[in-house]
Amino acid sequence: MDKLRARAETLKTARLLDVEPDTLAFLQALPVDDVRRFRAQCVAALHDRAPDMLDRIAAATKLVPAGVAAAISQKALGPRLAAAVAGRLEPARAADIIEKLPVSFTAESCGHLDPRRIPGIVGRLDENLVVRIAVALAERRDHLTMGRFVGHLPDSALRRILPQVDDAAVLRTGFAIEEPERLGRIIELMGPDRLASVIGSASEAGLWPEALAVAGMVMGEQRGRIASLAAAQPEDRLDSLVATVAEQDLWESLLPLVALLSEEERRAVAALPSLRGAEVLGGVVRAVVATGLWAEFLPLVGALPDGSRKVVAGAAGALPASDLDALALEVDKRNLWELVMPLVELMDDEAKTRIFELPAFQRQAGE
Repeated sequence: MDKLRARAETLKTARLLDVEPDTLAFLQALPVDDVRRFRAQCVAALHDRAPDMLDRIAAATKLVPAGVAAAISQKALGPRLAAAVAGRLEPARAADIIEKLPVSFTAESCGHLDPRRIPGIVGRLDENLVVRIAVALAERRDHLTMGRFVGHLPDSALRRILPQVDDAAVLRTGFAIEEPERLGRIIELMGPDRLASVIGSASEAGLWPEALAVAGMVMGEQRGRIASLAAAQPEDRLDSLVATVAEQDLWESLLPLVALLSEEERRAVAALPSLRGAEVLGGVVRAVVATGLWAEFLPLVGALPDGSRKVVAGAAGALPASDLDALALEVDKRNLWELVMPLVELMDDEAKTRIFELPAFQRQAGE
């Protein structure tokens, strides 16, 4: 998940700073929590050190009726400056003015609002207006802004919004959500049929990374359900998932989901054409070494065709001693011997000798 979280954080930071995401691509190589803290510092720098002029404008809006203030915001300030002023107002006053503005203007302004002000303002808006703004944001394809707001919306509003936005918007917004702890509740509100539709759309819309990110943010039964829905896709769609994962090196996001599948579902994944190439399988092994996901990977290895398992065995047997030792320690710690021994049997004699000389294997042989 860290790679996808880093990607989302980079997109959010680029939007905040009004630069192209490629300009900040280097952030994706940094610890994701550090990038998130950097973004929070950027928010504070942009909004806490605002010019005194904004405070004077905000003070002036308190002297006129909300409708007049709304007219001034629309005709004299524009979306960006109006959002900056709203961030200097008490939430109740800001909500009063927003309710007098055209929805299109408010939707355009939302992306410029201090994100720390969102909960206080949203909670004071009429629900009908909240729904209209959310739909307008979806129509504008402003999914990053939707991701800022969706976690603060009540269930009653979400029930009305979800049928009005398409599946791609749901995935993109979930990918950008600021309050991932709310994602599970949103999925509950969607219901099983809509969730199946959303996951099914990931292939057509080219949104498998977003779907993987959503799956990685939910817990328990919901994560397993998403994994099964993905595995139930037609072979060409499921193959596009694996191809996307291989191309973008997202194995750390996919393998934990594969580990949740039933044996039959895992066999469907293992039989995919995209998992037959030596280059792809070698990439999986390298990713597993880097992430330590042997417990998640070995059940999939057992379901691979004989030729593919032999490729994995060769790639694993050629690992440096330190990586082999890490594999042995993980196998011993998680008691994965039944899964790893068939793989070892497919290795050449030199690799087997290296494996069996490892302390963990020596201990297992002595038991």
